[in-house]
Amino acid sequence: MSADVAASETGRAGPPGRGRVRRASGQQPRWARPLLLVISAVAAFGYAWRSAAPVNIEIYYAAAVRSMSENMHDFLFGAFDPAGTVTVDKLPGALWVQALSAAVLGAHTWALVLPQVIEGTVTVLVLYRAVRRLAGPSAGLLAAGILAISPATVALNRGNISDTLMILLLVLAADATVTAVLTGRLRSVLLAGVWVGLAFQAKMIEAWLVLPAIGACYLIAAPNAWPRRVLRVVVMGIVTAAVSLSWMTAVTLVSAQERPYVDGSQNDSVFHQVFVYNGLGRVDQATPDQLLNHSIGLGLPASPAPGWDRLLTGSLGRDTGWLLAAAVIALVAGLVARQRQPRSDPIRACLLLWGVWLIALAAAFSVTTLVNSYYTAALSPAIAALTGTGMALAWQHRQRAWTWLAAGMAMGVTARYDAWLLPASGTGLPTWVKPALVGLGLAALASLAGLTWRPWRERLHAVAITLSALAALLAPAMASASVVSSGLGPFQTPFESQPVTADIGQFFGAGFRVGPVLPALESANSGLPDLMATQTSVLAAPFIWATGQEVLPIGGFTGTLPEPSLATLKNLIKMNDVRTFIQSPATTDPRLTWIARHCIKVPNRPGAVKTLPISAYYCPALSFP
Repeated sequence: MSADVAASETGRAGPPGRGRVRRASGQQPRWARPLLLVISAVAAFGYAWRSAAPVNIEIYYAAAVRSMSENMHDFLFGAFDPAGTVTVDKLPGALWVQALSAAVLGAHTWALVLPQVIEGTVTVLVLYRAVRRLAGPSAGLLAAGILAISPATVALNRGNISDTLMILLLVLAADATVTAVLTGRLRSVLLAGVWVGLAFQAKMIEAWLVLPAIGACYLIAAPNAWPRRVLRVVVMGIVTAAVSLSWMTAVTLVSAQERPYVDGSQNDSVFHQVFVYNGLGRVDQATPDQLLNHSIGLGLPASPAPGWDRLLTGSLGRDTGWLLAAAVIALVAGLVARQRQPRSDPIRACLLLWGVWLIALAAAFSVTTLVNSYYTAALSPAIAALTGTGMALAWQHRQRAWTWLAAGMAMGVTARYDAWLLPASGTGLPTWVKPALVGLGLAALASLAGLTWRPWRERLHAVAITLSALAALLAPAMASASVVSSGLGPFQTPFESQPVTADIGQFFGAGFRVGPVLPALESANSGLPDLMATQTSVLAAPFIWATGQEVLPIGGFTGTLPEPSLATLKNLIKMNDVRTFIQSPATTDPRLTWIARHCIKVPNRPGAVKTLPISAYYCPALSFP
């Protein structure tokens, strides 16, 4: 690309000399902001429409949010239950936002979803700004639009999962990095570190996976001298670590008697929770879901097995794989095209930032033991930025043969892969999508081939670009539309079979149906401090969310924590604090086998957990040995 073209797209007068500070122009075409407003409105609608349904809510987090919204002690420590006996098994950063919403709006599913809708919409706006300042307004709008129709992102933002806030904060970190690259300001480098540190509070180590992208972009493209760039990246890392570890350190300094027990840790350590239970333990050890299944036979859906093709097949492919090939081809072709540009070339900086982001997260998701479908939404900003930048570059370089070779390869591979990924039938899948995809792909290839005939070249440029974009974006756009129209959420996958969709809906929606058993429970435990005690926090969650009363979680999320001890349980029964226990009849936990031997088994009755193999026990206030 010539310097004039680069200047027109990015708002710069041209490449700076050595040591000069570059400033991005605030000027944008008149059509940019109205289009961005439309894209943002589409995104907000997709995230909000029919989203506050029980199936879209993780009941475990919802219960914690209610507890945190009603008690400042629980809020500060991220407690799961109202009495603050145990924390959630993650850092509570994202739950703090939801708890503030619930404190204002009340304990309602909309109070949980509304922050996610806002955070997701803001992410679209920030991504536009970050891409636009390096690759131009066209690339920025394309990236924002692609993010808005990314199925994994649409599904994620329709629930109460922490990843939404993490992604927003990481895109803010990317935008701060862009500012640092353009201006050379130290405070922008430090701000990037602060954003990543705050993202760590939302989703822990996963947030750190973007640090190589931020560091590589700044080291290669920033205007400062090499030693200063290295020093600033080191300082940014220190700031990131300080912000990331601040809450964990504060909790560690509080006496164990004055705070909840840290879930996910056998030794009441928040550092163990973050770096082992939620960190290295996810690579080669049993996952929390697997431990939970072993404890109470919950029957959680299995994650696709680790492997190089994990993100390309099955449910994960239908969440995020649609444009993955196009993004990789855009990255490679763009880097090759910009290889002769100066080190500070903004287009290459954009490709490096989002390319390393994509590679780092895709590699991590391919090897970890468990990948929930909503994890893959963290790939969406990078895929959108790379694909949008590639499309804009293809238009700018439309006179060059290699452009159409790369565009044809990207479109052909994407259309062919998308057609293969589409199932024969599924929830929300129109029958016309696959034929339309094949037809658009063939038409796009024909128009690209027509560009070799000189008399038709100028006339076919716009046609070829339009058809290629439609062929690439049709499948993910329809997948997102199916998510919205079918009322799906973070735990579901576009175009999944009807039986699987129904099973997931039954599984996650069941946690809200506690009405049939609540009157009997409240009558039997009237006047007691605790409504009941349950094996695992998961069984306690629907009752805490429905009532706001204390339900003592035995063993935390997985049921394997040593808290509370058997001696504590005996004392609670003796003091008439708790009488009713819900647990698996096949448990081998000494605390619960003691309950089964010494308490009265209650006959099963229809209720909130009728699909689970559990038993209820009633323990009168007696003097047990």
